[in-house]
Amino acid sequence: MTAREWLILAALPGLGPRRLAQLTEAAAAWPDGWLAAMPEPARSHLRLWLHHPARSPLQAQLDAALSWEAAADHHHLLTPAHDHWPALLAQIPDPPPVLWASGDLAALAPPGLAIVGSRRPSRDGLHNAQRFGRELAEQGWCVISGMALGVDGAAQQAALDAGGRSVAVLGCGVDVVYPQRHRQLYARLHDEGGLLLAEHPPGTGAHPAFFPRRNRIVTGLSQGVLVVEAAEKSGSLVSARLATEQNREVFAVPGSIHNPQARGCLALIRDGAAMATCVEDILAELGHWVAPSQVLPALAVAGEQDPLLAWLSDRPTPLDALVALSGHDVSDCQLRLLELELEGLATQAVGGWIRLPR
Repeated sequence: MTAREWLILAALPGLGPRRLAQLTEAAAAWPDGWLAAMPEPARSHLRLWLHHPARSPLQAQLDAALSWEAAADHHHLLTPAHDHWPALLAQIPDPPPVLWASGDLAALAPPGLAIVGSRRPSRDGLHNAQRFGRELAEQGWCVISGMALGVDGAAQQAALDAGGRSVAVLGCGVDVVYPQRHRQLYARLHDEGGLLLAEHPPGTGAHPAFFPRRNRIVTGLSQGVLVVEAAEKSGSLVSARLATEQNREVFAVPGSIHNPQARGCLALIRDGAAMATCVEDILAELGHWVAPSQVLPALAVAGEQDPLLAWLSDRPTPLDALVALSGHDVSDCQLRLLELELEGLATQAVGGWIRLPR
């Protein structure tokens, strides 16, 4: 389907992300198959737009969205039809049909790790957030979070300070700064190679109901989630639960048993989350997600320009990781990998594909 059709689907009443995902999974023909499977009143609204767009209130929403995108080069409307649509979102049960984006879409290219935690961290918690954010950025990872106060914002600022990438998923419109205390971080994400994302149209104010839903996108965009510091009933534990449901790796930084802000992390470790005391603990689990900074310089020396080969190293990378990183579908990846194998540039090993020395 086209971007315009995705925008219309997102505006239909009574069709949430989960129901849209189910309809997409059914691969119904557009538009008749969708109309047959839709509940009312979504069916009536879509039929009116298809046959009499000028009479449909959906057309005004579509025109407003397209006008917003055209207003600035850094405005983007991401849908599954877009070249930069994050492939990882296809793995979650309720992906947003549209993401409003402001900033540099190149921030979506590196592998991402979500860093979340307390809005009122201890001094150690704040230091750990900054350390992990900085060191992950130095390793070529994108730090993903919600621009919240405390751990989230500290990790994202540290990633930018290191010259790395960061993506903020907002619980409001992409043009709304929330919280206001992070106005400077908002500007840095916008101007220094970062990216701001929201599933709500511009102008939408922050609302408590939006933040839990925002968290599913934060974790959905990421290969794993690191909880730096969290109390026993922290919202960060919701993110950890979502990550587990989405089959993402969950990491937690241990803390003192006497620190109430560490109890959530200790509980996660008790229940099976991987303990992270340094960035190497994370890379040991997610090493198959090859960071561009570790691969591209070697390829430049060798003169290789193949976009799929760029994601291979001497450590096995699974096919599903290559699909997500390259943006190609499974069949295209398999065909190109076979060609690379015949050319003597790559081979299959236990755990995935590796690049052969030349």
